[in-house]
Amino acid sequence: MKTDLGPNILKFVREVAVPDKKVYRTISLEVRDNLSTEFRVPKKEVEIAALDLEVWPRRYLRNAGSLGIAGQKKLLQSRALLIGAGGLGGTIAQLLARMGLGSLVVADDDVFAEENLNRQAFSSEQNVGVSKVQVVQSEILKINAATAVEVFKRYVKEEDLVSLLAGVDVAIDALDNMPSRFMLEKGCKEAGLPLIHGAVAGFSGQVMVIFPQDIGFRGIYGGSETIPEKGIEVELGNLAGIVSAVASLQVQEAIKILTGLGRPLRNRLLFLDSLNGSVEIIKLT
Repeated sequence: MKTDLGPNILKFVREVAVPDKKVYRTISLEVRDNLSTEFRVPKKEVEIAALDLEVWPRRYLRNAGSLGIAGQKKLLQSRALLIGAGGLGGTIAQLLARMGLGSLVVADDDVFAEENLNRQAFSSEQNVGVSKVQVVQSEILKINAATAVEVFKRYVKEEDLVSLLAGVDVAIDALDNMPSRFMLEKGCKEAGLPLIHGAVAGFSGQVMVIFPQDIGFRGIYGGSETIPEKGIEVELGNLAGIVSAVASLQVQEAIKILTGLGRPLRNRLLFLDSLNGSVEIIKLT
């Protein structure tokens, strides 16, 4: 922490009560931004310095009861790789930024199309034809200027994964084809990183966490040589509600992994059937 940053943070502390009447010491966005400019440090570093003083950036105050200071600080110090910036990816990126992730790498070579408008969080009639990762980067800046977003605007090949996964704490699968998922799983296992899988089709979706030593996709699909490129979503399409639900569950798994809280969905596939109102946990062996 910069020598004078801490005392300057304390000058601007304000107490704020949350609905359960607990009072927290906080700093505002304005204070964060002014101190970032004055001390020439990233906004994220001001927020981390505040948490070290048990002062909450007010924007994260409703995280406090569940994450605690240690959890929020870990999020701000974490870096995630998100491959896919469409239906799942857009919602994942938005929610991670709102939670306070420090750094996000987003990879996608696609542009927004009209058929994306039914479900993709950052698509609009005005940005049809615009690069998805560029839109994600600009929109995340509006949501949380402390979240650094790097973009990879090309189709991800196996040889790209070594550099993309370098310095990353978790990878998130927001892909739309099985060969790429198996490729990402292989890259994560070689890098020793956890992978959070999500997929949707029609009214249903699934979520799973894969650590390097886990059975992973083989437990669901068998070997990579036997799988089709696309799944049943080609026929059933992708609906906004289930896309948002699965993306939200993937974010929850990322938060658990990055903060060390809770029990990740390891070797367990959560299958959500919203058409019939059922959730099933399938153990993989």
